[in-house]
Amino acid sequence: MQGQTRLEISPENDVGDTRIARRTLRAQVLSAREALAPEQHEARSAAVCAGLEQAYPELVSQRVAFCWPIRNEPDLRPLIARWTAAAQPGFMALLPVVEAPDRPLAFRRWQPGEALQPDRYGIPTPVAGEMAKPQVLLIPINAFDREGFRLGYGGGFFDRTLALLHPRPLAIGIGFDLARVDTIFPAAHDMRLDAVVTETGVFSFPPVR
Repeated sequence: MQGQTRLEISPENDVGDTRIARRTLRAQVLSAREALAPEQHEARSAAVCAGLEQAYPELVSQRVAFCWPIRNEPDLRPLIARWTAAAQPGFMALLPVVEAPDRPLAFRRWQPGEALQPDRYGIPTPVAGEMAKPQVLLIPINAFDREGFRLGYGGGFFDRTLALLHPRPLAIGIGFDLARVDTIFPAAHDMRLDAVVTETGVFSFPPVR
């Protein structure tokens, strides 16, 4: 995978250096993504949705968790609206709910038009609806590497969630090509993704055991 960013850390792989490298990388890729013009963001988001729909047609009949887009992340809401309108048996759109900073995420059913309110991080969250375990997680990424590791915002919510959910859901990263890097400098707690979908295609990784 051709990386967009290369950062060096000490040969000893010092934890402090790794944290600095991850923080620097996060800032760089966020800056690049937030610099996308609205028409670029819209076109790339549409391509991500089309790629996801083509590569994973079975999702229209599964419990799918996605994230409300923030900071110019790919917008999956048009695709979720299409899947909801299709009304296939078994389909359920879920949004994550942060119950506490050090706990895994919970997931609440949501349909377009239903009420949302900002959570402690300012992200729109359903105010009602049944709780359910997802079969698929569509996880936003700030960066991802050739090994399938993802760099998020640093809260560790999806890592904790993937580590504790049984059976483990299919974990698909959602991002733009500008998020491709050589390494995110993974830590021991980082959980590998099964695949990543960007505007240019699907990047699959070895099955997570």
